[in-house]
Amino acid sequence: MELPVVFMALLVMCSSEAYAQSAPSPSSLTPTPAPAPAPEFVNLTDLLSVAGPFHTFLGYLESTKVIETFQDQANTTEEGITIFVPRDSAFKALKNPSLSNLTADQLKSMFLFHALPHYYSLADFKNLSDMSPVATMAGGQFTLNFTDVSGTAHLTSGWSDTKVSSSVHSTDPVAVYQVDKVLLPEAIFGTDIPPTAAPAPSPDIAPAADAPKAADSDSSPGSSPDKSSSYRIMSWGQLVLAISGGLVLFL
Repeated sequence: MELPVVFMALLVMCSSEAYAQSAPSPSSLTPTPAPAPAPEFVNLTDLLSVAGPFHTFLGYLESTKVIETFQDQANTTEEGITIFVPRDSAFKALKNPSLSNLTADQLKSMFLFHALPHYYSLADFKNLSDMSPVATMAGGQFTLNFTDVSGTAHLTSGWSDTKVSSSVHSTDPVAVYQVDKVLLPEAIFGTDIPPTAAPAPSPDIAPAADAPKAADSDSSPGSSPDKSSSYRIMSWGQLVLAISGGLVLFL
């Protein structure tokens, strides 16, 4: 009878040790922290379609496929993107130079020139003034200069002098800012920047002092007498003849 009791005791001890080894430790019961949420996907086509109006700018981005480059930079890189978007009215005001004369490669570079390969908030533009010139997504010599004027970011591309007039979207990793003018790079258009149009001249008004001179010129030697003077001379002559004829009758 003692053997089954000993066997049972050994079985209980082995089961206890096996449970102790398989039981989860207190540390393993602690929940693991949730992963940080991924940045919200920003559809630039949808964003530019409802804001603005930026239809002309968006049309160029789509025709040159630059929108795909911007979208990839915005959502698949850690750097993010900053885009400067001119309104439709800025393109209408652009008469010289004409974008219609650009090649496909030049047009693509020009619109890549409207973005920086990094996310910048409005507060960051003050630091960009010290970093100028700043490389754009067009690379190479396609750079922008920034200055801070009373808290407003001003941009210059050589041909264009403009400023950030409003924030369209600014949430890391995508920043979209409205600018007043189309950014025209010197790397495409050269350094022969057209001068600012001069104001329209005021109507020419002859000074009053010239009036007597005009009158004097009419009475200068060699000038023909006017009709009123000739009429007066003829009237006096006729009067003299009439008086002479009357005296003859009395005689």
